[in-house]
Amino acid sequence: MPMGHNARTLAIRDAEDIAEEMRRVGAEAEGIARMLPKAQHYLVKLEGIRTAVAHILKESLLSAGGDAVVSRDVITGKTERTDALLIGSAKHFASLIAALRAQKFGAPDLAAEIETALSHFDSSPSSLPADVKASPRLRSMFETMTRRTLVMGILNVTPDSFSDGGLFLDRDAAAATAVGMIKEGADIIDVGGESSRPGAEPVAAEEELGRVLPVIERLRESTDVVISVDTCKSSVARAALAAGADIVNDISGMSFDPEMRAVVAEARAAAILMHMKGTPRDMQENPLYSDLLSEVTSELLRRVEDAVAAGVDERLILIDPGFGFGKTVEHNLVLLRRLREFKSLGRPIVIGTSRKSTIGKVLGGLPAEERLEGTAATVAISIMNGANVVRVHDVKEMARAARVTDAVLGS
Repeated sequence: MPMGHNARTLAIRDAEDIAEEMRRVGAEAEGIARMLPKAQHYLVKLEGIRTAVAHILKESLLSAGGDAVVSRDVITGKTERTDALLIGSAKHFASLIAALRAQKFGAPDLAAEIETALSHFDSSPSSLPADVKASPRLRSMFETMTRRTLVMGILNVTPDSFSDGGLFLDRDAAAATAVGMIKEGADIIDVGGESSRPGAEPVAAEEELGRVLPVIERLRESTDVVISVDTCKSSVARAALAAGADIVNDISGMSFDPEMRAVVAEARAAAILMHMKGTPRDMQENPLYSDLLSEVTSELLRRVEDAVAAGVDERLILIDPGFGFGKTVEHNLVLLRRLREFKSLGRPIVIGTSRKSTIGKVLGGLPAEERLEGTAATVAISIMNGANVVRVHDVKEMARAARVTDAVLGS
């Protein structure tokens, strides 16, 4: 085929990368500022839009040069609401937002929602503002997140976790393992005393506390590392935070124990809210979704809103789409492929793919101890697609994978 002009499609979407390509062509600063919004393109999905607003969306985007996909029943008048897929450049969306603000039918609120989603989608983590009441460790953690991906080392003090159950039940052995993780590059140590593997049975709060509290106390005595407690129980979280933990990592998104929100808010701790369909006992029993990304996103948004309503500072919340928690292999692969969509929620993204069964199944049935390379691939893909924290067992290897991926991204 003819290649006299080296024609190629550029795989860039970052504004600065696009501007640099324009500068290489020889564009002036004024021209770049004018043309840049035309070069950034977006697909924005909306759900449950009123028919009157759907007409406004369609007409406004078409007149600006973009387009909107809506149900054919909007045209025939057979529906009162529709989902919509908005297609356009940043310039087209700016025109749309201005048009919506001049309309009725709740259109101004929709304009704000679209604008916020676009802004979050292109944003990077920021340091905590001065008005956020948080510990110096948390401030340092969020500031570091502005420069690179954080690595969370998994420390299971359980007898039955799927990968390392029973290895770190002794307090001294667990603390020594955590110190080793820190030396290997862990920014956060996630201490868990109740297995969340598929089919796991619940553990009494007293037993869970007996497992995690001595380890957290020992770690806080000997290190200044950020400590996360992996629990769904408010009583465990309260004691762990009092002992020096900084983050509550709740796989239920604070839904199993409603008191959890008040505990986190009172302690001014950070929180990781995860999506899970069902419970560990039944989550892998034929999980079904009518729209995976829609359901996971809306559920996470609801969890964030509930936490904020209870007094948790939204700026201290991180989200986790729950890879492996109530998802099939294909569900998990879609989550990684489209992870960046969760950036529209405006919160840092945590992802935990380490040694998960999906990796083993993709690789032909490999056991957990042989999933290192597969985990490294998912860590790199997750970071490329917007993850800010990767939760891993093999800290040294995954910290190296994260650093290389950050370098490729220019972090």
